[in-house]
This record gives sequence, C-alpha cells and structure tokens, in this order.
Amino acid sequence: MSKNVAALEPQIMWKNFVDLNAVPRPSKKEERVIKFMQDFGARLGLPMKTDACGNVLISKPATPGMEDRKKVTLQSHLDMVHQKNNDTVFDFDKEGIKMYVDGDWVKAEGTTLGSDNGIGVASIMALLESKDIAHPAIEGFFTVDEETGMTGAFELKAGFLEGEILLNLDTEDDDELTIGCAGGVNVSGDAFYDEIEMNQNFETIHLTVRGLSGGHSGMDIIKGLGNANKLMNRFMHELMQETEFSIIEIEGGGLRNAIPRESNAIIGVAKKDLERFKAAKDKFTAEVIAEYKDTDPNLIFETMAVEHQVKGASVESSKRFITAIYAVPNGIYRMSPTIEGLVQTSNNLSQVRMKLGKAEVLCLCRSSVDSEKHDEVRTIEAALSIIDAKVTLDADYPGWTPEPNSAIVSIMSDLYEEMFNEKAHVMACHAGLECGIIGTNYPKLDMVSFGPNIRGAHSPDEKVQISSVHKYWSFLLEALKRIPVRA
Repeated sequence: MSKNVAALEPQIMWKNFVDLNAVPRPSKKEERVIKFMQDFGARLGLPMKTDACGNVLISKPATPGMEDRKKVTLQSHLDMVHQKNNDTVFDFDKEGIKMYVDGDWVKAEGTTLGSDNGIGVASIMALLESKDIAHPAIEGFFTVDEETGMTGAFELKAGFLEGEILLNLDTEDDDELTIGCAGGVNVSGDAFYDEIEMNQNFETIHLTVRGLSGGHSGMDIIKGLGNANKLMNRFMHELMQETEFSIIEIEGGGLRNAIPRESNAIIGVAKKDLERFKAAKDKFTAEVIAEYKDTDPNLIFETMAVEHQVKGASVESSKRFITAIYAVPNGIYRMSPTIEGLVQTSNNLSQVRMKLGKAEVLCLCRSSVDSEKHDEVRTIEAALSIIDAKVTLDADYPGWTPEPNSAIVSIMSDLYEEMFNEKAHVMACHAGLECGIIGTNYPKLDMVSFGPNIRGAHSPDEKVQISSVHKYWSFLLEALKRIPVRA
C-alpha cells in the first residue's frame, strides 16, 4: 500500500516520506532515524554535521543564479507521536508505518501516520536531493525529540546554523502562516496511598471509556473534545454521591501532547449497592453521549464484572483522589484578548494512573503568556495538594513572540495572495513550535512556519491531504525563488 503513496505527486517528496516512515522514530528513541538521515546526507555527498544531542544539519549550495540570496534554514523534527487504537496489533519499535490512500487523504492503519512532521522532513529531503529546483543556499535542519520535550531545540548551540531565514515546516493548515506559538511546561504529580483488603462483599467492576476523537493537545484543545481521564473521573464522582466504593486501579491516557481517547479503571462496589451503580451508569452514559455527540460521536462507556481483586484504595483515599482529579483544570484556561480565536492558555490532563499504592497525574500546560502559564500550574498544584502529591515541573519552554511585519512574513503573505487569490491567515498557534526556543540562540533569525492540511495529529485518525500537499509544495518552491538578496 505504501507503493501507492510513493507514486503520488510530487513523487520526489512522497517517496522520501515513504522511506522515512519505514524507520521507527519515537521521541527519545531516534537513533535509527538519525542514522537514516546521516546516511541520506552521505549518499548525496553534501556537507553534514550532527550535534551532541542528535540534531542533523545537511547543507547545499545555491543553484546557479541564486548565489547572492540569503541562506535559508529549512527545519522540521525527526520524531513522531506513536499512538494506536487498542485493537490494533502493531510494534512501533520494530515496524514501519502502514499507509494507504483514501480518496484525497493519506492515512495509516490504526496508528498515527507521522505526517507531523514527516511531510516537512520529506520536503527538505526532496530539496536537498533535487537536481532541477531553483533555490538559494539552504541547510536542512532536522531536530530530535520535539514531541516530548523539544530537546533538539533546547540543546541547539549558537553557531550551529548559518541561515538568515528559517522556514519551519510544521504547521497543519495550508492557508495559515504561523508567526508565533505558545510555550509549555510538563506538570507531574506523584502521590501514595494505603491499600486495604477487599472482602467478598465487594463486586469488582471494570470501567472503560473509549472511542473518543483525541487529537493534538494544543491545536485541537479549542474543539472541546472529550478527555477520557476527565470523563472517567466524572463518572466516579457521580457514583460517589450514590454509594461508597474503592478504586483498585486506573490507567488513562497516553502521551502528554495527545488528548486522551481511552481510560480504564477497576473499582470495588458493595454488592448491596449494585442497583445504584447500574442506575448511575445508565444516567451517566446517556448524559455524556448526548453532550459529546457532535465532537466525539463514537464515545463508548461500558462496564463489566471481573475476577475479584484482593486489595484497593480505601473509600476515603478514593474520594480524595476523585476530588483532586475533578479539581485539575482541563481544556481552555483563557482565550487571547488580542488575537481573535487564539487559545492563550490551556491544560491537558494527559495521564491518570493509580495502582498498588501509587498515584500519578501528568499534565501539559501551554500558554503564550509565561505568567499565566505559571498561574495555571499553581492551580494544578492546589488541586493535587488534596492527595498530598509531590508536583514537579520539567521541559519548560518559551513561546514565540509574533513579528507580523518581518521581511519573510511580508514576502510569504504577499506570495500566498498572489498564488491563491486569497489572503493567508497570518496567526499565532496554541502549540509548541521549536521556533521560540531556536530564537533564543539565534535572535536575528527571520522565521515563519507553514505546512499542508493535517488532521487528527497525535491520534490514530491522523491523515494528510494529498491536494493540500501539492499546494504547499508549490508554495514552498515559489517562496525559495523569492528569498531576498543578502544586504
């Protein structure tokens, strides 16, 4: 099926995407894709270097007649989010992505596709190996671990790059020019609780929330999509009003930057209260299916009795945990007062785990205003104090301040209108782009981000639009011709 993808136009780009997707490339395990990129550069015989953290830079001189133009850094990240449906059998550490063409879209079989940011990577590869595409001097800058910590951008040292203009190819709407982004911070809470013996008067019940739409915890947070962790906790909170029960375990969510699609829990309910449990379950199911019918039409909440469990959290510990999770903010915290339609601050309650006396709560808090980001962190800390959690922060990265009147933004916005007879949406996004971090060591870089239409990034529903890739590719090639002469 990947052969069908490789035959798409522009073939020089799609064949590189197919080759890239044959290489497992999860965040923090990029050794194979780094070697893949090094081999690619060596095969072309182009100047290449790799820094201490694994960022790869491949340089190519200007084509004839373009030698006097400013040098351009083309940047994309090598890693991808690895997510799959529960019923999909797939080993991300060993298998390449299985792709197929569905009308005007390229999709993957039950897994993330890797178009975020594989299309950008493949585009740069195509330019580096091209023989007939006009361009100024370029350098392909391939970063590592963007998805789980922006490590490559953080570890980038001054002097590694030579470009005066940076084109980041990591935007997911083909009518947008991104000129700013949110910063973020990982928030982790760890707590401990005492377990009690579960006697035979308790029925052990497995709860499942599944079928949610999921998506990117930054770009898709504005859509009001269901969060499996929040919905699971909401049911338990409603059940708590009807009867007492014990949490035996919870396993919900996955990666920090993905809106949770699924959550599983096991609880112990007193057998005398099973009718109340059933009534609460039926009421909850009807309510949430009605609430989320537009955003998450495939939502399923189901329960089943399972083998009796010996230990679980006490009723009181269960209540405290449920109350704490209920208090953790999720979704939009504040909209931007200056840029219409832009989420300014948000939080994604990405993972909730509770088992064998230990509880873990993971969030990704984003904001384009650092002070507001830290205010929301304090809100999360206050909620988790209910369970005496130890809260730690890591991967705190800055946002990218928009410069709407920069030279490259003006060139690109004018070019877009010229080519497509409409104005581009020049905007900031509520996601982490590496530009803000790169700009700390390269403050004079003139930067803009763009890309093709990608939908469902960070989820198994991820897909990239074929016609949009063609549009984006033509825009990229023409933009390279418009790069200004060096001063």
